[in-house]
Amino acid sequence: MAGDSIFTGKNVDDAIAEGLRALGLSADTAEIEVISRGSRGIFGLGSEPAQVRITRRPPQATAPQPPSPPTAPVNEDMVVIAKGTAVTEAAVTEAAVVASVVAETVIAKPTPENTAAAISTITTADVESAPSAEDSEAGDTASTPEEDAQLAALATELLSRLVELMGFEADVIAEWRAPDADNEHRYLLLDLQGKDLSPLIGRRGDTLGNMQYLVRLMINQRLHRWKSIMVDVEGYRQRRIEHLSQLALRLAQQVAQSGRPLSLEPMPANERRIIHLTLRDHAEVFTESVGEGARRKVQILPRK
Repeated sequence: MAGDSIFTGKNVDDAIAEGLRALGLSADTAEIEVISRGSRGIFGLGSEPAQVRITRRPPQATAPQPPSPPTAPVNEDMVVIAKGTAVTEAAVTEAAVVASVVAETVIAKPTPENTAAAISTITTADVESAPSAEDSEAGDTASTPEEDAQLAALATELLSRLVELMGFEADVIAEWRAPDADNEHRYLLLDLQGKDLSPLIGRRGDTLGNMQYLVRLMINQRLHRWKSIMVDVEGYRQRRIEHLSQLALRLAQQVAQSGRPLSLEPMPANERRIIHLTLRDHAEVFTESVGEGARRKVQILPRK
């Protein structure tokens, strides 16, 4: 079996996963080089697969390192990364591989083209990064003020570099926040402030969510544990919370008056959570989520 091979897939993630399986390697024992991120083509024509070169990492000739501390077992109810699904051990491993490639692309080889490609890769994954009332997420373990400050500085540096490579100028305001309607646990808020930053939000916050996911991945690669980090652009998330809360109250009034249930449009898990929390103590209606995957939505029903 060759120790240096090229593998293909419909995207970089699939190519890496296929290569690691074929070579019998893990992310820690392989060197991964992205040759091509592929192309979707136009209307399915002219598409090209992604290509990666995977090489078996040679053993280190330096003095043996002290053993790593034992890794805590993965609790499948701990972390929510994508589509409201609790992360399994396999998913954590896959996320670490993606983070390694993306972090190398963005930090070690910083060019606007590479950064745009990295964001595009995250976008095609259709990431939902925020917690919900229905989906559990691990709360941050206790940390000291010094650790909080170090994490804020690291996250600010990574996000600032990412935004710069995307061609924008923005200041990052970092602040630790208590749990709120959009977060079940204490979290680090990174708010981007500057001129003409609306493209960083995207349609219904898609681009914003993808940047947040990418920052979390890079932080995980540095700290080897998941941290609760939220990325915002000039208070967009708070405005969205207020909009969804007002919408929920207005529709609840309609349901109470008509006695007929109403369904909202499909929403990501964190937005469904806002609807549930807004109406959880309502005297005349209650809520429930229905549907699967990207079609999951909230129904508002009259109390009998």
